[in-house]
Amino acid sequence: MENYYVVIPAAGQGKRMKAGINKQFLLMDKTPLLIHTLRVFEEDLLCISIILVVNKDEKEIVQALVAKYNISKVDHVVEGGAERQQSVFEGLKVLKGNPIVLVHDGARPFINQSSIHTLVTSVLTKGSSIIATPVKDTIKQVINGVVAETVDRSSLWAVQTPQAFRLETLLYAHRQAELTSYLGTDDASLLEYVGEMVHVVEGDYENIKITTPEDMLFGEAILQKRRDGKS
Repeated sequence: MENYYVVIPAAGQGKRMKAGINKQFLLMDKTPLLIHTLRVFEEDLLCISIILVVNKDEKEIVQALVAKYNISKVDHVVEGGAERQQSVFEGLKVLKGNPIVLVHDGARPFINQSSIHTLVTSVLTKGSSIIATPVKDTIKQVINGVVAETVDRSSLWAVQTPQAFRLETLLYAHRQAELTSYLGTDDASLLEYVGEMVHVVEGDYENIKITTPEDMLFGEAILQKRRDGKS
């Protein structure tokens, strides 16, 4: 299996968390959320290098955390842009050649190596690939507080990260988006915008993104479950 690089945007302030600080620095089991995420890739032998994209005002804080927790694979700490898309683009610019590159949210600490390796295999055999899970809830389209229709959920998937691509393909999509001022919802949407096919790998429902205070409770429960499983 081929090695990969990973770009981790961690510049967002996470206003929905209402914590007053970047949610990446919130403690979960006495360890910053970002460090939990970084450790997954630090411990994966297939991961060559981590590129962290951060808020310029927090660059020194992040560098200090990386040193404190001995995250040796962080080779670049890059200043991000105003939007997540711009931050990822800045991170991609430090890479060369056409390796496999993953883009992963700094606030998704529960991704596992098995899912990552399945994703990398998908890139090798099929091309650009993302992790997602089938939608479990009934989905309704609501307009002005009134149900317009119930959407068939059989073809609906909730998209997660990491998302995996060849570097040249992803850079091309980002450049085209920049030229046309197109702002996508994720990196895969940029490939869709330029007509590239994106494949889906089924992921894990535990791979949650920590966004709200309630998510911190779910995260602690996942950590406890994993600790119990190892005991």
